Amino acid sequence: MNQMPTPATQPERSTSVVGLAILATLVLGVAGWMYMQLPAASILAGAGTPVPSGATPSDLPGFQPDIWYLPDDELLGFVEIPEGPFQMGGDPTTDRQAFENERWSPTAAQGTVSLPTFYISRFEVTVAQFAAFVGATGFNVGEATLQGRPNHPVSSVSWPDALAYSRWLDTTLRESPQTPPVLSRLLRDGWKVTLPSEAEWEKAARGTDGRIYPWGDAARPERANYQGAGTTPVGAYLCPDCPYGLLDMSGNVWEWTRSPYQPYPYDAANDREGLGDDALWVMRGGSFTDPERNARTATRGGGDPGARRPFMGFRVAISPS
Repeated sequence: MNQMPTPATQPERSTSVVGLAILATLVLGVAGWMYMQLPAASILAGAGTPVPSGATPSDLPGFQPDIWYLPDDELLGFVEIPEGPFQMGGDPTTDRQAFENERWSPTAAQGTVSLPTFYISRFEVTVAQFAAFVGATGFNVGEATLQGRPNHPVSSVSWPDALAYSRWLDTTLRESPQTPPVLSRLLRDGWKVTLPSEAEWEKAARGTDGRIYPWGDAARPERANYQGAGTTPVGAYLCPDCPYGLLDMSGNVWEWTRSPYQPYPYDAANDREGLGDDALWVMRGGSFTDPERNARTATRGGGDPGARRPFMGFRVAISPS
């Protein structure tokens, strides 16, 4: 199959609508790049969106309302991904569902990418977490963004929305005495809270053994929310077989990355080249509306940076680059 699997690749009931919503214009690709250059203060300017009372409950099991609704664990939900190489891309000789845009090069189906240590959130960013950001900053979001249940992944967020949350959390963790010492040290050393790169996301999802899904090489609907009716609470699908203890790396919502969509081979050094020729930003993981093919670890989606749709969300990382 030669087409690029974007989030427009949905079950038949929604293909035309989602296709119109996701496919980008060239101008928005340039606008996304320009937005990336704005200082955090500019991003946080806006009239503000009212936060529904139900979005920030006084108690939310597994999360800490007094620490921006981040997970109630030692590192606030961040998980260390060790440095080292992994195999990136899809090989049709071992995975018959691989898309053409997963091919590494004309001569190789996959490539080896070596990454430094980074941290990534165990869960997708929730409605409550995003509502805490909106309440603290007056950030202006779409009408549907804060309407979900507080422990569900936030959705109907654009790429700039996700980036703004990441920058706010970065500043907040740097300034707060409640930040765990390990995270404070990383931030002092120049690491940043940001969206994961496409390579960071794929390594976190598949580990180092080249698995097709986060849990192995066969689709397992009890492990992830795909081909479903709507979002589910983050972490509702347990995955003891998944590497690094991450959850919802397949399904629930597509996840924005900080990488613009470009042909492989992946090279972090050229993530800012050619943006005038590319209107899409990489999204990973598939969503509750998608077939099992889009829930694979190598599936590459592309999203218009300004699109806000009910199957689009994100998770954050702490990265040295």
